[in-house]
Amino acid sequence: MLTLFHAPQSRSGRIVWLLEEIGADYDIRYVDIFRAMTLTGGRDPANLHPDGKVPALLHDGALVTESAAIALYLTDLHPEADLGAPVGSPDRAAYVTWLAWTAGEMEPAFWSKISGAAETDPNAKARYDAAIARLMTALATGPYLMGDRFTAVDVMIASALAWGREYVPESELVDAYLERVLNRPANARAMAKDGELPKTVQAA
Repeated sequence: MLTLFHAPQSRSGRIVWLLEEIGADYDIRYVDIFRAMTLTGGRDPANLHPDGKVPALLHDGALVTESAAIALYLTDLHPEADLGAPVGSPDRAAYVTWLAWTAGEMEPAFWSKISGAAETDPNAKARYDAAIARLMTALATGPYLMGDRFTAVDVMIASALAWGREYVPESELVDAYLERVLNRPANARAMAKDGELPKTVQAA
């Protein structure tokens, strides 16, 4: 059985989306988290994530945390969904590279833009510019980040792009890509299951 520990309107929403794309049977456990941008919420004792964050996925007693690891775990667990790349396939190297790059390069680069560091630190700006250039190159080849096939990489990256669209340069390429992937039925189902923010967060 798959159980996702999920906080409404957080980055764990992309795992809800991925689970809907896969079509797997799963339960959602809605939990609270500390939200640094609003200084609201707090650690939830019902959340099994060792750091009190989300997402966390429990599968038959085994706990997986961190979005990239969960995406890899789920697509390996459900190869029939064709959202990943099995070991030994020609796409495997690119697939695991994109997943690791999302967490290790893209997200820190975007945060440097959101926090303002990219405006004052030349190294942060260079990292951000490199991340944007890599995305644009992939999208120019498209229609998806790994070419002709929609994968979990698109779930990971499109969700981040949609959340932080104002921090990405104006681009018809990006807008067309987001429209293409965000309008998928599985994403609509995921958004319907996302849940409501606690009132303390809404009022912040």
